[in-house]
Amino acid sequence: MNNKLCKFINNNGTFSCVDLSNFQETYFPLANQKGIKSSITAQLKGDIKISNDKFLLPPITIPDIKNTKFSRNFWIHINNRKISWSASGVSSLPDKKFDKKTLEAGLLWHKIKIVNKKIGLQSEITNFVPAGNETLEIMLVKLTNITKKKMTITATSAIPLYGKSAENIRDHRHVTSLLNRAYLKKSGVVLKPTMVFNERGHSINKTSYFCFGFDANGNNPKHIICDLESFIGKNGDLEAPEAVLDNFIPKVNNIHGKEIIGSLRFQTTTIPPLQNKTYILLLGINEKNPSLSKIAKKYNNLNKVNSALEKNKKYWRNLSNIKFDLGEKNINNWLKWVNIQPVLRKIFGCSFLPHFDYGKGNRGWRDIWQDYLTLIINDSGKKNNLRKFITNSLSGIRIDGTNATIIAEDNTTFISDRNSIPRVWMDHGVWPFFTLLLYLNYTDDTEILFSQISYLNDGISKRAKLINPNPNIKKKLLNNKNSVHKATLLEHILLQHLVQFFNVGKHNNIKLEDADWNDGLDMAPEKGESVTFSSFYAYNLEKIANLLKYINTSKKIKTIKLTKEIIVLLDTITKPINYASVHEKNILLDKYLWATRERVSGTKIDITIEQIINDIIRKSSWIKKHIKNNELLKINNNVSIFNGYYDNKSKRVEGKKGSKINIILESQVFPLLTGLASRQESLKVIKTIDKYLHHNKTGTYKLNTDFIYPQIDLGRAFSFSYGEKENGSIFSHMNVIFAYALLKNSFNEKAWGILHGLYVLSTDYKTSKIFPNLPEYFNLEKKALYSYLTGSASWFIFVLLTEIFGIKGNFGSLEIKPKLCKKIFLNNLISVDFNFLNKKIKLSYNDKSTDKFKNEIISVISKPEINLTKTKERLFINKAALKGAPTDIKIDIAIR
Repeated sequence: MNNKLCKFINNNGTFSCVDLSNFQETYFPLANQKGIKSSITAQLKGDIKISNDKFLLPPITIPDIKNTKFSRNFWIHINNRKISWSASGVSSLPDKKFDKKTLEAGLLWHKIKIVNKKIGLQSEITNFVPAGNETLEIMLVKLTNITKKKMTITATSAIPLYGKSAENIRDHRHVTSLLNRAYLKKSGVVLKPTMVFNERGHSINKTSYFCFGFDANGNNPKHIICDLESFIGKNGDLEAPEAVLDNFIPKVNNIHGKEIIGSLRFQTTTIPPLQNKTYILLLGINEKNPSLSKIAKKYNNLNKVNSALEKNKKYWRNLSNIKFDLGEKNINNWLKWVNIQPVLRKIFGCSFLPHFDYGKGNRGWRDIWQDYLTLIINDSGKKNNLRKFITNSLSGIRIDGTNATIIAEDNTTFISDRNSIPRVWMDHGVWPFFTLLLYLNYTDDTEILFSQISYLNDGISKRAKLINPNPNIKKKLLNNKNSVHKATLLEHILLQHLVQFFNVGKHNNIKLEDADWNDGLDMAPEKGESVTFSSFYAYNLEKIANLLKYINTSKKIKTIKLTKEIIVLLDTITKPINYASVHEKNILLDKYLWATRERVSGTKIDITIEQIINDIIRKSSWIKKHIKNNELLKINNNVSIFNGYYDNKSKRVEGKKGSKINIILESQVFPLLTGLASRQESLKVIKTIDKYLHHNKTGTYKLNTDFIYPQIDLGRAFSFSYGEKENGSIFSHMNVIFAYALLKNSFNEKAWGILHGLYVLSTDYKTSKIFPNLPEYFNLEKKALYSYLTGSASWFIFVLLTEIFGIKGNFGSLEIKPKLCKKIFLNNLISVDFNFLNKKIKLSYNDKSTDKFKNEIISVISKPEINLTKTKERLFINKAALKGAPTDIKIDIAIR
């Protein structure tokens, strides 16, 4: 970690930055669970919103951070000297060059401090979103006179109020401003446009946007200016507004139909030497018409705001039950930020921060299942909440095995696609079961598998090949009696895998369709194939079979009711086909898709668990054998790789191409994860990855080799600049999954090297140019891009907890099977605090090795003493012993 640029100053994740020149494009999130979403920079630029259609401040993207003049500005006019100064440092005035700015921030609050000795003032501006139910951001401005003389000042806020949709930045920007109505209140200004402008259908606006202000004692501003044009004047702008520079109140005849600003001018006051004056701004959105006066009264003096700030800090500090101690302050603090990233993505979706300018809110299908890996571990004791999420989400599966690609914040509203383009990501079927299995292992809630849930019917059928523009109003699959058809959650999971087994291309691998995990492989919808995720479907089928065996033996369940039409996909039970025949597979699937395109009969048939197990094991085994026989390529005696894809001309993508070798990282990772290769084969594949994809000495890996030319028959990714995004960058998510695959194969030290490498890249602030978090990717210059809202964070915590520390559930019992190496121990002791069901557990490992580290458990001490089983590799505490144990448990393991 580069302490010269950014350093942690306590053990709660709080950091400070003395030199901000390296963070000119760096943004920081502020939010609460109610749904207010802010981005803020060291220049107090950024935006505030609750949805894509409701922005308080103008929307901002990466280029805007340095170039826009819109900010949360706060101006000071020094009356006796007739000079003006921006307390936030956003100014074009000559005295700005004497500003010395520093930053301090924590979970989730942001403070800048500016000292200007020439002006004689110091400002401290703290921004945060209260942890309660209000949709507002609070801005606390503290001004200190650092001279030996008293100073008379007039303070004026300058907060541009946008009050409309992000779409209106270029769609009727002026026309929508004509709808603006500004209302002056004692404490500030309220913007409430008359109408929501939408040419598909206008509607009356019911949302208010406000900027209120008070001094520390609750006194209202003396004057309010709300006309932006009058505020900046004929020759001014937001970085030199004439109303501030000339210290006057402009005369405005009409405040309607204008661009609005929250310019609140406070009573002129005198600050004695070394004393301070504090102001409060409330920047908010009032969507459901609670009393604005009540909101204002709740935060209208310094004591109330300080209390709210402390509650906010405590809320975020205590949000996660997982607390790592790896023996080093910096990595411990960094992990606190990684730990809250899944919660941030739950709030923001994949949108609403400056890099994420392509979304409109909510989360993608893949995103929710990735994020819940960590959320399940955090909240395993809150089974009802998790159960509700899982059952609601799986109702987004269609009878053709596809699913809605976007799930709204309420977790019950399904959207086919953020851009209204019916598309199918072929990997979407693997993630729900992967996450569900973690839930089952942590809770033993196998009853959830037999929950009756509906199927989505939004008019998209036959895997997006048929579109009915007028689906039934319920948007749910109906039966022949026009009733909503429900089936078990287990059937939904089975269906996603069974359909894909038959959905194969020319080379008998599952079709790529519109993309898989790699969104950049989006130009091979007709003939593309994903060997990569074919292996993951095979892996899941095997795991589903194991789950069914557990249900059969432990829960004494012998049969399962399945929707009649689905039985054809269990072909070994009905009419076995030749799996080597692409034609036979496609014919069977097409028959099923036509039979279910509009509705189902509603009839259900009892099938024995044993029959299902035998069928899906046969399917899993066939896929694995097929891939190993056809896609494990021996380039030479020392180089072996898996081909992961076929393009839209049915051509193999990877392998030797003339004098060069094309390799994609995920093509190697998933076969390794799923156990397709032998130990010797795995070593050769890993050696090849090291040779062609390893990034210098960082321990991390590039996503692919340089394919040189655009691959128009495969995807957009290869048209990006090499080393950016999905074309050869150090993609955090796939690096973490690679570490997971290595751990599954007991390459512990190499896996830790990747995880630690990502930490080093993130905290080398000179090159990463971010605040502490794990970003989506690093380019080949090691610059970090797309901060906070990434599935890699959830995976990082998941892998660190369940594999490195080895904390695994086993259907409600606790299994601890570590995958440690010597390099993890920065000193001889590491630990983690976590919850398992309703128990608070502290697990510690003490390194007792004297020579080569063997990852062997020597001894265990539990307090209180618990009945457990120990081997050299693992501990096992059955659920009965756990249930009878006290709430707080401490487990100390000596290992060598």
